[in-house]
Amino acid sequence: MRRQFSLVILVAALPILSACGQPVPDDKAAYVGEWHAQAMDVELTKDGTVRYKRVKRNTTAGTTTISIDAPLRRFEGDNFVVGIPFLTATFEVSTPPHQEAGTWKMVVDGVELTRIP
Repeated sequence: MRRQFSLVILVAALPILSACGQPVPDDKAAYVGEWHAQAMDVELTKDGTVRYKRVKRNTTAGTTTISIDAPLRRFEGDNFVVGIPFLTATFEVSTPPHQEAGTWKMVVDGVELTRIP
């Protein structure tokens, strides 16, 4: 029998903590939008809210789902950090947002994402 495992991480449920998010700086405006890949979705709003969902399928362990809904804390180079004090996640951006044949793409945590128009 195959088992399914789901892990859900929800960060920043309190409005007071959510207000601690930082708006996206003008030089990082290309990051704003909804980004999609087959097993990953990332949304970054201009006001600094980040929504992330990733589904990992493993033949032996089943499925793991990770979800984060948290305020943007800061950018570190091309990477961005989300969360609340003492509980953060860093998204590794190996290829920042760029256009390829009219389509916006970036690579986050090793996954190529395409911005939804």
